[in-house]
Amino acid sequence: MKSHYSLVIIGSGPAGLAAATLAADHGLDVALLDEQNQPGGQIFRNMESMPASRVEILGGDYQRGQELVEAFRASDAHYFPETRVWSLNTQGEMGLIEQGMARMISADKVLIANGAMERPVPFPGWTLPGVMYAGAGQILFKQAGLVPMDGVVLAGSGPLLLLLAWQYIRAGVTIQAILDTAPLTNLLRALPHLPRALMAHHYITKGLEYQNEIKRAGVPIIKGISSLEAQGEMSLERVSYRKGLQRQQIETQCLLTHFGVIPHVYLSRAAGLKHHWDHHQQCLRPVSDEWGETSSRTLFIAGDGGGIGGARSAEHAGRLAAFQILYQQEMLTKQQRNQLAKSDRQWMREDLHIRPFLERLFHLPPALLNRLPDNTIVCRCEEITAGEIRREIASGHDHSNQVKFITRSGMGACQGRQCSQAVAQIVADQSNQVISSQSLYRVRPPVASLSLGQLASLFPEEQE
Repeated sequence: MKSHYSLVIIGSGPAGLAAATLAADHGLDVALLDEQNQPGGQIFRNMESMPASRVEILGGDYQRGQELVEAFRASDAHYFPETRVWSLNTQGEMGLIEQGMARMISADKVLIANGAMERPVPFPGWTLPGVMYAGAGQILFKQAGLVPMDGVVLAGSGPLLLLLAWQYIRAGVTIQAILDTAPLTNLLRALPHLPRALMAHHYITKGLEYQNEIKRAGVPIIKGISSLEAQGEMSLERVSYRKGLQRQQIETQCLLTHFGVIPHVYLSRAAGLKHHWDHHQQCLRPVSDEWGETSSRTLFIAGDGGGIGGARSAEHAGRLAAFQILYQQEMLTKQQRNQLAKSDRQWMREDLHIRPFLERLFHLPPALLNRLPDNTIVCRCEEITAGEIRREIASGHDHSNQVKFITRSGMGACQGRQCSQAVAQIVADQSNQVISSQSLYRVRPPVASLSLGQLASLFPEEQE
């Protein structure tokens, strides 16, 4: 690894792969960094080592990744797997952990393409063994071919839940039920956006295909449930929920939940980029334009890390950012940029027609986000409950950072990734505030685990 590159790309998902391939093919000196040991990101995880039978089960959307990975491998881009970024600033300077050693590098331009994370939504019993995110279940299947043996309940809302159910059915997994937490009124809010969504009808067609396959398999889909609870003594034994006025339960040892995905903004926030609260996506996202330009001329954003759009949109966004970087580096004229980017701009606009419909169809109800029972653990690292958070708010601590200081919520191993949004939602609800870009915990480097020994290795010439 050199100490300086023309372009460093962080993340090897669809956005990072597409951007790296395009930029390198136009002669730019490109380095692609990724935490995993193979390119593909989360969506195309384990692409190069996946058995053909498992690839077939995962479906065509996953298979699309093979073309991106092969094109990237054929390019002149430098690839550095198992490399984590722990700091980044607006001058393009970044701290890395590469092969266990810390080092600093810089770049003329940096493209953050680190994707999304599953939205953490606490509910009673979510910390019990046997309860996991649906994305974690999908990772286990992609990485190691592991699936639940004795049946599984899926709960939450969002397209990934249907996709995972469809994949599990094809893999022979018994799905006991799908519990849909989306309010039935969401459909009424989404319907005005259906005409525009039909312009990206392939997504709707695919969703209907998944639902039909699930129904043919005899899997019950229970819509409009509320008050989800995971129950058990030492591990999960049953899932309880409310349907209408009745509370019902399902005996199970495995519950996979999903409440949508949100941009992974810890690195972009630590770098000092401007962010805003997106009320439709119910999350914080960086401020950027269609070319991926942010509040810093050095740093770019592409893919779901800049706002949720899906894998195909991320691919187009990656190429658009690469075109803009090539233009700024005077390797393309503005006319050349616009002509070469014409197809990607058109495809991306068409691909995003579905988003307003989906955002309203799967909009999470306030009760799920901020009306948690007092005994619900919100910060699982420090075991801080919703009741403890509310008591501090009632004492006058009406900001997430004040709650963090008093209770230690967000000071555990995950550094607030699993509780920051939940605490902000509770604070906003209890204080009658409107949630904004200032509502979440402050973020500072290091944003990845860094030992004192690794930090000291940056200065080998210095003695005690």
